[in-house]
Amino acid sequence: MSSEYRTGREGEEFTYRGYTLDELQEMELEEVVELLPARTRRTIKRGLSTQHEKLRAEAREADAQETADSPLRTHLRDMPILPSFVDKTFAVYNGQSFERVRIEPEMIGHYLGEFQLTRNSVEHGQAGIGATRSSKFVPLK
Repeated sequence: MSSEYRTGREGEEFTYRGYTLDELQEMELEEVVELLPARTRRTIKRGLSTQHEKLRAEAREADAQETADSPLRTHLRDMPILPSFVDKTFAVYNGQSFERVRIEPEMIGHYLGEFQLTRNSVEHGQAGIGATRSSKFVPLK
């Protein structure tokens, strides 16, 4: 499974802090936590909420099913991405709709919400009818 993931260098298998993806997935949560960045490590050590644990259990059960057809829907943008989530598809709520996020090995240690933005970029057009008096003098090209 992990052989299809490559790093930036040709022919090298994905590793996270010296461990392959298969090794990470076989580890217990406590062992994986020690490898994660400080903020994510602290989040997990303080204890995941019941909602977070439920999502983690659903992700474990989803191993038998193909999640590309039916992604795991969640509002939990603050859920840390664990090695067991790799190759699964989550539908993360961005404030308006559920958007699909496919978990790749490089996402381990980040949060689900980091990959689904909540704000859109704004592109302002030219001033129109009812705009301010000064915009009346904008050249027409």
